[in-house]
Amino acid sequence: MKQSDGFSRLIPSLITLVAMMASFGLLAIAIRTLPLGTAYTIWTGIGAVGAFIIGIIFLGEQVSLPRLIAALLIIAGLILMKLSSNH
Repeated sequence: MKQSDGFSRLIPSLITLVAMMASFGLLAIAIRTLPLGTAYTIWTGIGAVGAFIIGIIFLGEQVSLPRLIAALLIIAGLILMKLSSNH
């Protein structure tokens, strides 16, 4: 989304829109088998960690120990959320 420059650049804007639609579609599929709270938590966590990784790899954002620990804590929370669901 950052590369779309406020949706003023065509190709990055199209990639963003396709990714958003795919993301919502995958959330809809997940909700079929997971409780809503679990599915939504995992969906947002994947988005947060994914944005963190993309920012580092493609946008040159800073890598620091506190940021890495924060990402690992998010991943640990996602795993715990999934393991604690009834499905």
